[in-house]
Amino acid sequence: MFDDLGIVGLSWRSSAVEALEGFALPADEADARIERFSSRNGLTEVAYLSTCNRVELIFARGPDSPLDLRPEAYALLTNERPGPGVAERKLKAWQGEGACEHLFLVAAGLDSAAVGEAEIAGQVRRAHENALDAGSSGPRLELLFEESLKIAAEVRGETRLGQGRVSLAEIAADYLRERIARTGGKVALLGVSPMTERTARALAKAKIDFVVVNRSPEKAKALAETHAAEHLALDAFRADPPAVEAILSATGSAEPVLTEPVLERLATRVPSSQPLLLIDMAVPADIDPDVCTKLGLTRIGMDQIVADTERNREARLVEAAHARELVDAALARLHDRFAERIYGPLFGALQKRYRRTAEEGVKRLLKKELKGLGQTEREAIEVWSEVLARRFAHIPCLGLRGLLHDGPEGSLEAFLSGLDPEFADELREAVEQGFNDTQSKRA
Repeated sequence: MFDDLGIVGLSWRSSAVEALEGFALPADEADARIERFSSRNGLTEVAYLSTCNRVELIFARGPDSPLDLRPEAYALLTNERPGPGVAERKLKAWQGEGACEHLFLVAAGLDSAAVGEAEIAGQVRRAHENALDAGSSGPRLELLFEESLKIAAEVRGETRLGQGRVSLAEIAADYLRERIARTGGKVALLGVSPMTERTARALAKAKIDFVVVNRSPEKAKALAETHAAEHLALDAFRADPPAVEAILSATGSAEPVLTEPVLERLATRVPSSQPLLLIDMAVPADIDPDVCTKLGLTRIGMDQIVADTERNREARLVEAAHARELVDAALARLHDRFAERIYGPLFGALQKRYRRTAEEGVKRLLKKELKGLGQTEREAIEVWSEVLARRFAHIPCLGLRGLLHDGPEGSLEAFLSGLDPEFADELREAVEQGFNDTQSKRA
């Protein structure tokens, strides 16, 4: 039932986090490049998930799509063709139920560097919203994302997996709190994103002064006013930076936002005279690590943040086991949800055909062999035939559900090919209706 679903990508598990920046699509090019990728490979649906520790493509194949999309995905993400075996070594692929399981684990925070992290569910939601806006999501991905977000909420509600320092932003905030506890002073938050929003809440709670900096002054102002903080436009910050002890940067820029001259100006204005603390949570990086080394500045990148989360991982393994049970139960339910939403009209058409056949047979009987029956007897036979038709239709519906649930790829078409051609076409139209109805509800 899920054989046409797939995921291709890479994450912190197989690559250094800062190496992921070479695979993240520039924001202003993402939609157009994904559309070309989808068209070239015959995909019916596709979504793009990019976070600080993973880059993945979630898709539904068409009948002519390649079985292994890793070479094409590599070309999409890096803008260059891979050498022999490069894409297969660099990118991981999931297919069918394995793809569904992977997205469930991702959304629930079970595949995160910080097990149980809070940000990932929102990032998964935005990935689907972006696909909806681009017109590249359809009924299969809609249901897959919907169920993924349900299990994410279930895991957070029924386990203690999210307790403690499980958010990457919270771990970054610990570095900031420690620095300001020693030196006093102010922090600059660059970019308005889930990372900086969460960090802003943590700093406000700790009563640490901060300034919000963003390319769009309106967004900076909106976040700053929430916490009675200062705000600056990015260009103004770079031209005449305020005196700060530390900076956390998490923008969506494709290029470093703090150049060497800007960092030099910032370094000379640190109130405590200690090396400026820079926390770079952007992918691609907002701050060039080589420049920081040259200037003697302390830069903490995503690889170090992820390493910190790994040290906290063991303490949550028991809760993760319970969360895994919830994911397994959700996977079992997913088959029924797919059948109900996508194939509901198919089962309805099958039952309708049985009832129509029974109705036509009874009408012939009542016109000929049983034409002498009274009205009461006629109505009793009509009701009986309808009940019998429903019972007979239930048997092939059960068998078809089993094929869709556990059968190999192509089971539905094999079932239809054994029917009368007219009846088979009728059922194919019902399947198409299921897809169309789902899409119209989404629209």
